[in-house]
Amino acid sequence: MKITKDSAVTLHYKVANTQGKVLEESKEPMAYLHGGYGNLFPKVEEALEGQEVGFKGLVELSADDAFGPRDEALLQSIPKSQFPPGVKVGGQIEGQDAQGHTRPFTVLKIKGDQVMLDGNHPLAGQALRFNVQVLEVRAASEEEVAHGHVHGAHGHHH
Repeated sequence: MKITKDSAVTLHYKVANTQGKVLEESKEPMAYLHGGYGNLFPKVEEALEGQEVGFKGLVELSADDAFGPRDEALLQSIPKSQFPPGVKVGGQIEGQDAQGHTRPFTVLKIKGDQVMLDGNHPLAGQALRFNVQVLEVRAASEEEVAHGHVHGAHGHHH
């Protein structure tokens, strides 16, 4: 079966930077619903369109095609008094950006009574190499299409 809209696709992936350093790799197979549901980068979906089980490929993603450019407006300095005890550099917390949207922030540094936060994705501003290997392709169920994601093994569990 070829990968088309509303296919449930199971794959292994490896993400590396342009220097070849592996940044993330699937330990277990990952399943996603193909066809513009926001479960995978659009350029990767485009490369997988029409492929079959056994396909292996490399997709080069610009920063704009991956996690987007860095946005310096997502850097914030907050008084340490507003944090629970134990806040550490590298930790993740949920906060609000300037528009009031909830998003994850990474603690960049703690200097005196100020905590510097970064609301950018850790890979924002980076071009990436996305290696994929297709393990399984099947037609998605009506429920999976309605929910916008794959259920069951290697997919979403309710």
